[in-house]
Amino acid sequence: MLKRILDATGAALLLLLLLPLMGGIALLVRLKLGSPVLFRQQRPGLHGKPFYLYKFRSLTNERDESGALLPDSLRMTPFGRLLRKSSMDELPQLWNVLKGELSFVGPRPLLMDYLPLYSKEQARRHLVRPGITGWAQVNGRNDVTWEERFQRDLWYVDNVSLLLDLKIVGLTIKKVWSGDGTSHSGHVSMPLFEGTTSRREG
Repeated sequence: MLKRILDATGAALLLLLLLPLMGGIALLVRLKLGSPVLFRQQRPGLHGKPFYLYKFRSLTNERDESGALLPDSLRMTPFGRLLRKSSMDELPQLWNVLKGELSFVGPRPLLMDYLPLYSKEQARRHLVRPGITGWAQVNGRNDVTWEERFQRDLWYVDNVSLLLDLKIVGLTIKKVWSGDGTSHSGHVSMPLFEGTTSRREG
């Protein structure tokens, strides 16, 4: 309950303070990347319950001759790369925190398509409310394997505390300032999760 109160209070204050900045970013996204300004995608929340996560768009809508979207790496502009590296694309998620769909700290909400691919152990990451940042984000962010990322998520689930959250927030600020780990080797972000080896073989 205390964590939820802190989340809601912090999100409300930050939304008020950052409103001019977010308005400026929204205008730049509209001018440089077009419409819509916000990227909206359904993600699994607490206990896997779906919700819509919001971000500022960081990719263009460029398509090939058949009408299919080009790969992310070809649709990423210098402006979009700056948004991601600075994590400013994630500012709209403060609204998700205010609504109670996200926490400031928790395992990052991934794709709905991944739910049936998780092992029973990996699925425990949904026992806590997902977050804007988490233990995996300050210990490798996107520059780790999926298995390593899930191990960090589960460690957080088993060791969650207010002091740990404060530590993660501090480390997140340091990570964002340095821009470390925003991409995975050979990809704009993380490659798609296809399930663990042991699960696929089973």
